[in-house]
Amino acid sequence: MSLDGKKGGDAVFRRRVFYIPGYDPFHPRRYRELYRSEGAAQAKISTYGLSMKPKATGGPYGWHVKTTIGGTLAEADVEVLVWSDLVKSSMEPGILATYIQMVRTAWVYIGSGTLFRLMRLRKGPMIAALYPVVFLTLQLIFAASAGWGLSRLGALVHPALGWGMGVGLGWALLDFFRRWDNKVFAYYLMHDYAYSAKEGGANPPDLEMRMSSFRSAISTAINDGYDEVLVVGHSSGAHIGVSILADMIRLGLPTSSTSLAFLSLGQVVPMVSFLPGASRLRADLAYLCARDELTWIDVTAPGDGCAFALCDPVSVTGVAPAAGKKWPLIVSAAFTQSLSPERWAQLRWRFFRLHFQYLCAFDQPKDYDYFQITAGNLTLAERFTGRTASKSRIETPVNRYTSVS
Repeated sequence: MSLDGKKGGDAVFRRRVFYIPGYDPFHPRRYRELYRSEGAAQAKISTYGLSMKPKATGGPYGWHVKTTIGGTLAEADVEVLVWSDLVKSSMEPGILATYIQMVRTAWVYIGSGTLFRLMRLRKGPMIAALYPVVFLTLQLIFAASAGWGLSRLGALVHPALGWGMGVGLGWALLDFFRRWDNKVFAYYLMHDYAYSAKEGGANPPDLEMRMSSFRSAISTAINDGYDEVLVVGHSSGAHIGVSILADMIRLGLPTSSTSLAFLSLGQVVPMVSFLPGASRLRADLAYLCARDELTWIDVTAPGDGCAFALCDPVSVTGVAPAAGKKWPLIVSAAFTQSLSPERWAQLRWRFFRLHFQYLCAFDQPKDYDYFQITAGNLTLAERFTGRTASKSRIETPVNRYTSVS
């Protein structure tokens, strides 16, 4: 590499970034605006230049970023790989259907023993998983109790009137709770877990089709002359990224000098890979962890209660090879150290906001900077050269199901 940060002596380092969101029904402009505001904040804190403009590439949604870091120029074309329409479709079931989903999903995780295995890892994600079950159950009890009370009063006039009033009030309360869900996220989380559990850990057919189109877009970019093609998978997007990249390498990568890299953030891989039907994902984990064709860095933080923090997704799933495992490198974003005490105090109880902190600015940054990783002049491999894995990482295999396909 030359002093300007670009192989071959060119003055500008060029990167293509593909961002895979988690289970998120919102329009991808949310990620553009988040990148714009938080990138500007991080650039000001860390004293480097960062600017954005509309995307100059194909694809459904993205943006273009320029940075000047240490006097070196770099550019990145960022594209959001959209599957929010599939998420929205999976969230369409009404109140009754959601409660049926809750029972089925609980049975998948409890009946298979998966829930008890997951409890051996991190308590945060398990609390997050049980939260919608508890909250929806309490809502149902409250609505039923209120409806029963009103029905008793109405029955003093006429039994049929009492029954109708009771059912009406109970259903109205359940409908109110559902409309209020943007404050408590009980329905949202229930649909999230139900989506993973529906096929017992296998990807739904519509998601597999979408992943195929994602793979084509990434493969094409490798031949477009970029210095690096970086795939970023956040939350549920991490296990989607694992399978896409494993398929790409199996099929054969284009002949190119472009570096291929994978950054998984706030991953919840065990929630899927521990399920009986997740043999495809387990095979992809076992395959990808030993490949030379890419660099894979996994970043989580114990302060993120929604992620399996510092859990090696390959090792805990029980599919790490006896020899030759290279990835992922487990790195902590160390929220309590990279955020000032004042900022940490503001965020520590905002669990869903903390799950997105990986995509945001840190006011006391350490070696993790999302904006330098995605738009700076070093490849992911170069940025983490010499970095050792977190000493607090969890690698003990606890998964009951280790079949692969």
